[in-house]
Amino acid sequence: MSNIEIKVPNIGEFKDVEVIEVLVSEGQILKKNDPLITIESDKSSVEIPSNFEGKIKSLKLKVGDKVSEGDLILILESSNQKKEEKDHEKPIIKKESEKIQIVEPEAKQILSNQNKVIGISSASPKVRKFARELGVDINQVSGSERGGRVVENDVKLFVASKSNNLVNYENRDNKKIKQEYLHSEFGEVEIKDIPRVKKLSSKYLMNSWTNIPHVTNHDEADITEMEEFRNSLTDIYTGQKKKITPLAFIVKALTKTLKKFPSFNSSIDQIDQGKMTLKKYFHIGIAVDTPHGLMVPKLRNADKKDINSIATELKKISDECRNLRIDKKDLFGGSMTITSLGGIGGSFFTPIINFPEVAILGIGKSQKKQVYMNGKFVVRTMLPLSLSYDHRIIDGAEAARFNNELRENLGKNFAYKLAV
Repeated sequence: MSNIEIKVPNIGEFKDVEVIEVLVSEGQILKKNDPLITIESDKSSVEIPSNFEGKIKSLKLKVGDKVSEGDLILILESSNQKKEEKDHEKPIIKKESEKIQIVEPEAKQILSNQNKVIGISSASPKVRKFARELGVDINQVSGSERGGRVVENDVKLFVASKSNNLVNYENRDNKKIKQEYLHSEFGEVEIKDIPRVKKLSSKYLMNSWTNIPHVTNHDEADITEMEEFRNSLTDIYTGQKKKITPLAFIVKALTKTLKKFPSFNSSIDQIDQGKMTLKKYFHIGIAVDTPHGLMVPKLRNADKKDINSIATELKKISDECRNLRIDKKDLFGGSMTITSLGGIGGSFFTPIINFPEVAILGIGKSQKKQVYMNGKFVVRTMLPLSLSYDHRIIDGAEAARFNNELRENLGKNFAYKLAV
C-alpha cells in the first residue's frame, strides 16, 4: 500500500485560480480519470482528473482556495505501486513509516501547448455552467472552436447525440421506490385499470421529459381588443352571435408567428448528424382532454384556414377524440402543439414538449388586470402564456422574441385581420 500525492498539473497559463468545485470527498474510491476539482479563471474553467485509482486518504483543498501548478490536491491510498519513471518527474520520497509518491497526471492526459488542454475540455464559465445544468460532463464534449474550446452549441449537440433514440422505459434498469407499507394498511382502497390512452401516452411523456432539455418562458398577452372583437361577431344571415372560442384566434396567431420563426416549426431527429428538419406545413396540435386521457390531434394546414373554418375543425377533431374515432395518423405530424387550461383555470405552468416537435404553447385562463398604460392604470384582459422549448435548438433570446411576436399577433393590430 502506498500513498500518492496528486497535485495540480501544468494546464497552461493558470496561476492563483479559484477552486469552484470539489468533486470528491475523503474516503471515496477513485477510478482513473474521475474528476477531482474544477478550477476557474477569467477565461475558462477546467476539471482536474485523477490519473490513479485508490481511496482518498485526505483532501487538501476546499472551494474558494487559490491554486497554481504543483499545489497539493489530495493524498490517495493506492495498492498499485507501479509507476513509469521519467527524467523530468519528481523522485519518490521515502519515509520510515510510509512511502509517498509525488506525481502529476500523465503528459498523455494533460499537456500545455499554447493553452491547449488535452483530456480536459476548455470552456468559458458560462458554457461550463450550462453543461452542469444539463448534467453533462464537459470533458466528454468535443470542442469545435480553436484549440478544442467547447462552446454552448457543442454541448447541445452532445446532449442531442445521447438522447436521440427513444428510451425503452419498460426494459431499462430502473430502481423503483418501494413502499414500506401497503396503502390498504391505512384504510380502504380501490384498484382500477389505468385508461389505455394514458398508458400509451405515458411512455412518450416520460421520454420527452427525460431526454429533452426543457426551458419554459412565461409571458402575458393583452387580448382586450381581440376579446371585444370576438364577442362582437355575429352571423350575417341570422344576426345571432357566433360562438367562436379564443383558441381559434390563438391557432391563427401561432401560425403567423411560426412563419417568422421557422426553427419552432422543426424537428431535430438528426441533430447528431448536424441536421434539422424545417417543416413547410403548419399543422397545429391541439391537446384535447377526454375521459380516456389526453389526446393531441392535428389541425392540418392552419395557415390556409380562416377563423370560422378553424373553429369548426377544432370542434370536429375534439369530438372525434372524445368518441375514439380519430385516425391514428391524425395524432402525428405536427408543427407545434397548444395545450389550453383556459376553460378550467390556472395561469402559468410547464407544458411537456410533444416529441418530435421542439416547442409547445401553454395557455392559462385570461384575467382582468390593472395595467399601467399611457400614464395611467387601466383594466385590460391578460392571457397567460407558457412557452416550453427544446434548448438544444432554441435559445432563450429566440424564445423571448417568439413570445413578443405572438403577443403582437394576439393584440389589437392583428385581431381584426384574423377573421378575414
